Amino acid sequence: MEKFYPEGLISGRADNEYYLSTPERLMAAAAKGLILEARAVVCSKEHDLHVELPFGKGVIPREEGALGIAEGTVRDIAILSRVGKPVCFTPISAENGRVILSRRLAQQQCEDEYLSKLEAGDIIDACVTHIEPFGAFVDIGCGISSLIPIDAISVSRIADPSDRFYNGMMIKAAVKGREGGRLCLSHKELLGTWEQNAERFTQGETISGIIRSVESYGVFIELMPNLAGLAEPFDGAAAGMSASVYIKAIIPEKMKIKLIIVDVFDTPKHTPQIEYFTQSQRLERWEYSVKGAQKEIFTVFA
Repeated sequence: MEKFYPEGLISGRADNEYYLSTPERLMAAAAKGLILEARAVVCSKEHDLHVELPFGKGVIPREEGALGIAEGTVRDIAILSRVGKPVCFTPISAENGRVILSRRLAQQQCEDEYLSKLEAGDIIDACVTHIEPFGAFVDIGCGISSLIPIDAISVSRIADPSDRFYNGMMIKAAVKGREGGRLCLSHKELLGTWEQNAERFTQGETISGIIRSVESYGVFIELMPNLAGLAEPFDGAAAGMSASVYIKAIIPEKMKIKLIIVDVFDTPKHTPQIEYFTQSQRLERWEYSVKGAQKEIFTVFA
């Protein structure tokens, strides 16, 4: 049984359910250093989390609810927001019908044995937990949170992270480094280079895209998350609308795609499935630009 996942990924697994089935098995898991998961059903007025177990209820005392709660560096919303959702924990005791669990210890184990060993360039799994205008917060293991800033989500500019992600979405992210003890993450480096994206299209095709911005000199249309083209001004075009576009020219040396808008139309907002262009578990350097292009766009992971 592997240990460190974003919360919600091991609930229902056969091994998890086995260790949750009796107090004896629960404590056997503790002896093995396993991290388990079950659903939090209530948060008491003292901010203790009550967890649903097959044989009864377990309690995660407030101070054991998350790393930093006892020290005051993490707010209690980190506990309250877990009600109705799976939470990870390490069993502490199961005596006289009272089961005590610790989410804090599970997070500490995740930090010590997994997160602290990550280096710049490592590619990890994450789960989107909360979206703000400035970026997306993701669970990188056992409920520990990190931020992907909006400008690191994709090369193509977006108005809001919800244009790419939704809460509960499993994604991949690249570690850029550490700041103030927290991991800094990026996402755009996993979505392919200009050339990798552009080779999906052919001059003369008519395709669909999403209007990302309307300027006085033209309309920027996203063809893929890391690729946009420019069309001449078009009446009725507005950011967020869909467009059918004719590919007039693909110019690799300038990293440009010239488009002609055929039509614009409203479509229900949806988050498209993300395609990742790397199967590697680590990046040393990512070069978005075409070789020899005047503009150089790259990331060095150090």
